[in-house]
Amino acid sequence: MPSIFTKIINGEIPSYKILEDDNFIAFLDINPNTIGHTLCVPKKEIDKIFDLDDELYIGLMNFSKKVATAMKKALDCQRIGVSVVGFEVPHAHVHLIPINKIEDMYFNNKVKLSNEEFINIVNQIKSYL
Repeated sequence: MPSIFTKIINGEIPSYKILEDDNFIAFLDINPNTIGHTLCVPKKEIDKIFDLDDELYIGLMNFSKKVATAMKKALDCQRIGVSVVGFEVPHAHVHLIPINKIEDMYFNNKVKLSNEEFINIVNQIKSYL
């Protein structure tokens, strides 16, 4: 059965897409730790990040860096935290989380945003890509 991320990649589920190329997609997490929390996902459905072949792994990291650089310029934060956990969806992905303190990385902290707020965040980040 396809993962929720594969369904997003295939356009079966809507998302707040920031960037997409032939191999990767970046979109806002709909249950974010902080404003701008973004997921970078390879389009190839592989469960664990260290099961990616070297080319796909390095590509994902380079793609994530590009997105994180734009996020840092667009959002009010001290840095962009990076997390790879892998329990919530069985499809490799990188969390890019705008942070001002270590607690912003904790996954029990969540921010509620409206559709309009999500769209504004996407547009802010895209303006730096």
